[in-house]
Amino acid sequence: MAEARTNGSLPVASVQELAKACNGVADGQVPERYLSKDPTSAEEAVVVAGDDDEGACAIPVIDFHRLLDPRSSEVECARLASACRHWGFFQLVNHGVPDEVIGNLMSDVAGFFEQPLEDKKECAQQPDSLEGYGQAFVVSDDQKLDWADMLYLQVQPIESRDTRFWPTRPASFRHSVDAYSSEAAKLTYRLLEFMAKGVGADPASLRGVFEGQAQGMRVNFYPPCRNAADRLVGLSPHTDPNGNGR
Repeated sequence: MAEARTNGSLPVASVQELAKACNGVADGQVPERYLSKDPTSAEEAVVVAGDDDEGACAIPVIDFHRLLDPRSSEVECARLASACRHWGFFQLVNHGVPDEVIGNLMSDVAGFFEQPLEDKKECAQQPDSLEGYGQAFVVSDDQKLDWADMLYLQVQPIESRDTRFWPTRPASFRHSVDAYSSEAAKLTYRLLEFMAKGVGADPASLRGVFEGQAQGMRVNFYPPCRNAADRLVGLSPHTDPNGNGR
């Protein structure tokens, strides 16, 4: 998300606060701009097709331990290449990121969103940036919105961080992000090498495309809303940025 420095987002209401208002009264109304089309209307069916040995309705699952093991690496690498070619995404299991690192980050993220609104607003987005607390890519006052609050931070390289948007509460937040982003980067670089190998390229080539590029972290909070649960979308369909060859 390199454009975070130049493209901003219009400020919108906190979804957490809207959820409190809607859930607090029997006839609480969700604003129309958060509602998807009527659930009784006809919608296109989504067909999910999976990997050859996991059935027709399974997202490809890649085992990182099998990639590292010389006895299974070639087969798992071929499965990884197939997932990239035919799906464009996959679930990675046995990734090796320590449970403690993940748990600390999740706890601190939850701690941030549990704060009063005024405290969270200390990290609010600014007009020229997507970083901070708010919602991304809001460009008009009438567009449909996701039922979620967001905190987006640029975490790597360290010198690119804008600390205006970094929470100071919980006190361990920055340490947790440092530990997690470091583990995620190491895992990503190894995975990129296997992806290149799977398509017959030099393992260092794909890693070289991404090495040194900005690393962002986006966390979303989806508050429950019993009044319109079947018409709310937490994260709209979207395309994430791609790596560009040098």
